[in-house]
Amino acid sequence: MSFELGIYHFGELTPDPATGALPAPGTRLRELVEQAKAADEAGLDIFAVGEHHRTDFVVSSPAVVLAAMAENTSRIKLSSAVTVLSSDDPVRVFQQFATLDLLSGGRAEIIAGRGSYIESFPVFGYDLNDYAELFAEKLDLLLKLREENPVSWQGRLRPTLVNGDITPRPDRELPVWVAVGGTPASVVRAGRLGLPLSLAIIGGGYRQFAPFVDLYRKAGAEAGHAPEKLKVSINSPGFVAPTHREAIEVSHPYFQAGWMANHHQRGQGVPMPKTAYEAQATAGGAFFLGSAQEVIDKIMAQHRLFRHDRMMIQLGFGNLPQKEALKSIELLGSEVAPVVRKEIAALGGTEGTA
Repeated sequence: MSFELGIYHFGELTPDPATGALPAPGTRLRELVEQAKAADEAGLDIFAVGEHHRTDFVVSSPAVVLAAMAENTSRIKLSSAVTVLSSDDPVRVFQQFATLDLLSGGRAEIIAGRGSYIESFPVFGYDLNDYAELFAEKLDLLLKLREENPVSWQGRLRPTLVNGDITPRPDRELPVWVAVGGTPASVVRAGRLGLPLSLAIIGGGYRQFAPFVDLYRKAGAEAGHAPEKLKVSINSPGFVAPTHREAIEVSHPYFQAGWMANHHQRGQGVPMPKTAYEAQATAGGAFFLGSAQEVIDKIMAQHRLFRHDRMMIQLGFGNLPQKEALKSIELLGSEVAPVVRKEIAALGGTEGTA
């Protein structure tokens, strides 16, 4: 697998910072499909949409949105980011993404996570006291579903399966990544299972996450998994523009609006002024924010540290205008991706740990 670069999006429904207008859900969904088509045409490798069950997000069913994208694209991989597996049923998740894989010609992926939002748990009748056990048990079933059919399985929190005939079956092993936000136990679990790791770095300095990647690879090696099986994706917010100043000025009002709306509803509501936002765009910050060359430089710096296989940029935080999002996607595909792929390929895909 050569180095991959892509986009992930949560489909926010945030009031416009200038007009106060709220995007219509149908418009937002169609914009996501248009962005996926643009990413495909620009030569990016993956487009992912995240699952939320709140009125300020439009994607509650990633597989449905990704199926619409599949019909408008030809090459790009299509993934959840994430599937909240703890509050879903693994059988339905497998069936939905197997269907997507067949429709798209083998381009579907699942990024499974426990969920940093908890709204889906009471909606679907789950006890938050079972938060950790729900994910562990359902991930076990999901992996068994992709390995064999019919399936017999028994757990504590989900009804038993006895010779369950789970269809349709994809034409290949459906890729399953584990999403982690910085919990050591989650990192170790992914390594022990030999599953690729999707690591979210959404603020602060990215170097503080290097021990998590090291812990993941150590756990995987101790479990007997080959190094080439232990893939790592780094996922962070960002926006690319012709110049650094344009990237800041265009994107900050929308990021700030989304940040405040999101965090106020989670009981926090700490503003991110432009100075703090721009600090995240510096060499050591988490955001991929600036000109194409600045983004290239940060990806390469992170690759020296993490030796990762994939970089995914959260482009849509706070309802960035569609025309700006499409321009950023084009810059990522035409100016960033070719350079990054060439430089990493010249290093043999890895440069060791900095």
